[in-house]
Amino acid sequence: MSNILLGDDDEELTQLLQEYLHNHGVRCDCVHDGEAVIERLRTMMQDNSPYDLLVLDIMMPKIDGLSVLRQLPAISDIPVIMLTAKGEEIDRIIGLELGADDYITKPCNPRELLARINAVIKRTSIAAHIVEQLPLPSSRLYLDQQQRLCQIDDVELQLTGTEFDLLLALLRQKGEVVSKSWLSQHVLQRELQPFDRSLDVHVSRLRKKLQPFHDEPIKAIRGKGYQLVL
Repeated sequence: MSNILLGDDDEELTQLLQEYLHNHGVRCDCVHDGEAVIERLRTMMQDNSPYDLLVLDIMMPKIDGLSVLRQLPAISDIPVIMLTAKGEEIDRIIGLELGADDYITKPCNPRELLARINAVIKRTSIAAHIVEQLPLPSSRLYLDQQQRLCQIDDVELQLTGTEFDLLLALLRQKGEVVSKSWLSQHVLQRELQPFDRSLDVHVSRLRKKLQPFHDEPIKAIRGKGYQLVL
């Protein structure tokens, strides 16, 4: 059974989601403000029983969700799905830029949330049990899939889990144009949806981290997809 933390100040909603998720094989602990999210994550890390995933509402008391995301790298590398208000695209983009793996708008369909949770956990679980030949070198770029390590010219890059998986997918097809639909399916573990900018934001973040080593490390081929040239 997967074990997740849900941070949302709507106690009635969290109770409903908690019951639904539990009935579908996901154990869910709930807290209702940003400070409680950080405290619970730290406690679980100290007890060596980290959560598999964090579902995080943007609008919360004490510390809002975006501020929690900013503090998260110092606490845990847990994958994150954001809960955002319908129409608040800027919050979604900022959240993804801060390292969130995915988002879902409120009010959310519990079935869709469950699908997103399972997709992110599946992706991170597969990534943690790679059985391919390690490491994966490519001229200046070096990826160690077992340790989730990325180096360029012997300089280590700090990548989120999604960024690492995205770079790995592009590296496997280096020089070829990889379609957005394929990347969404194999990296985000879901079909590409119209007007969904999640993949573009993840690529943009990854490109910025690679740019100190190459002016245009990932090319965007209009109407086709992305191409790794580093």
